[in-house]
Amino acid sequence: MSDTEPGFGGSTRQAFLFDIDGTLVDSVYPHVDAWLRAFADCGVTIPAWEIHRQIGKDGSLLVQALLSAHGVDEASDRYQDIADRASGGHSENYLARADHLAVLPGARALIRLAAERGMTVVLATSAPQQELDILRRLLDVEQWVDAVTSGEDVDTAKPDASVVQVALDRAGTSAADAIMFGDATWDAQAATKIGVRSVGLLSGGIGAAELTDAGAARVYRDPADIVEHFDEVAARR
Repeated sequence: MSDTEPGFGGSTRQAFLFDIDGTLVDSVYPHVDAWLRAFADCGVTIPAWEIHRQIGKDGSLLVQALLSAHGVDEASDRYQDIADRASGGHSENYLARADHLAVLPGARALIRLAAERGMTVVLATSAPQQELDILRRLLDVEQWVDAVTSGEDVDTAKPDASVVQVALDRAGTSAADAIMFGDATWDAQAATKIGVRSVGLLSGGIGAAELTDAGAARVYRDPADIVEHFDEVAARR
């Protein structure tokens, strides 16, 4: 199907832009644990719930928010030392337990259904390349994916809209013809900044009210729930 041929629900082809962590793969809490241990190794105790609240945000902004909340002066040498060590520790911890990651219910079915219905499918993430490679192998949906973004494509991740814009550009689709699927408030904020409709998922542990307040037009339990309500989700605004 070309971009000008009829797509599902309208006259132009729609793009479905998918965050991965917490949206397609059950990886939010492994990220929380990886950060928790990384900060602890730096001598900073941060409760898991506080870390969870920041997951999905640009890594440097996550570190800034958490260290500032725990009295580490951003202008100090200690801050930069902890920031560097914690970021590196998080990556090491996360990758070391990557074999425990699991695909969320309905994730593959959703990607396949979107492709079969004529949507342009983009994996719209700012994950580092090494993490992204693991996630893509786990998902095993390459035959239905048209484009992918990574952390190498942007200087700042969500809630900055850059990664969503890159995904749109690669899809060759306007904001009005795209939907961003994500489990975090940062996904909704990034999408709505540039006029992309946001659909939230509860699979990352953030509540429906918060996702809606952040800009999500609809909220579903997980990818399987979206499959069950696919026509409703894909309907044009």
